[in-house]
Amino acid sequence: MIPKSNLKCLIAGVGSIGRRHLRNLRSLGINEVVLYRRAGSSEQCEGEFSEAITEVDLNSALAHKPDFAVISNPTSLHAEVALACARANCHLFIEKPIAHKLDDCADLLREINNRNLIAMVGFQFRFHPGLWQIKRLLEEDVIGPVVSAQAHWGEYLPAWHPWEDHRQSYSARDELGGGVILTLCHPFDYLRWLLGEVAEVSAMMINRGGLEIEVEDTAQVQMRFESGAIANVHLDYVQRPADHWLQITGQRGVLRWDNSDGKARWFDIAANQWKEFSPSSNFERNTMFIDEMHHFIQCVSEHQQPLCTFDDGVAALKIALTTKESARQKRTLSL
Repeated sequence: MIPKSNLKCLIAGVGSIGRRHLRNLRSLGINEVVLYRRAGSSEQCEGEFSEAITEVDLNSALAHKPDFAVISNPTSLHAEVALACARANCHLFIEKPIAHKLDDCADLLREINNRNLIAMVGFQFRFHPGLWQIKRLLEEDVIGPVVSAQAHWGEYLPAWHPWEDHRQSYSARDELGGGVILTLCHPFDYLRWLLGEVAEVSAMMINRGGLEIEVEDTAQVQMRFESGAIANVHLDYVQRPADHWLQITGQRGVLRWDNSDGKARWFDIAANQWKEFSPSSNFERNTMFIDEMHHFIQCVSEHQQPLCTFDDGVAALKIALTTKESARQKRTLSL
């Protein structure tokens, strides 16, 4: 067991999510941090971030011998940097999606397994208390066998980081692994987490939001699970105001979760009324990121399997890439 206070971290990529992880790691007592950013990167390391060691060469960053690495650079660069970190015996926290091609995952998985590394994927909605309540209700068979589900996530891309040109963000650039299907892939993960393996997908994607970007800004996805249940997932970069919710229909009732208030609701057929669960009053968006990082650090310290494994990340990526291919081919594809 490694004492948490002795752990040293490398953060690869210090954009918005990298900075969030840095702040959260410090709040969790991880103070030895090395930042890696590519030479010529537009990322800035100022203020509190200037206190960390910053390197523009990955080998120089790894020479500091970090215990674990947080991979938070653009999606298309995840696998390259994560592989180098794994070969330096770093445990890995990889932001979703783990890559933009499945081919990038094989060598990385081999290194993780051969070196007995902890590898966790940053699907923070697995740490949302409202979705945990949905999971508990499903496990308790409150609504009976699941028939269908709908997940909806629309959020205006230019509002994400108002201080930058959204057209230059990785979310908007194909060569960096952008596009709404990969960038907003959380529902693929949490639906699989809640409802089981996906058997096939059928999808349409368009670029019609007037955002002046080169990737799809809207997608409509139909999924069939191995259980026989079906789901519809809507994703877009266009909607104002933002809206993110989930509904699951079973033979004996309905479950609902809304990201706007974090609540889980379900219909009690016997009482003929809705019931609800609310997160604690101190819950806010960053709580999920804090909780997932705390969990990861605990897993590294005690060498335990994380809640969201590398295999889970591969499965979510496979769903996303099969979705994109289904839209291109205009037909249903099996996973």
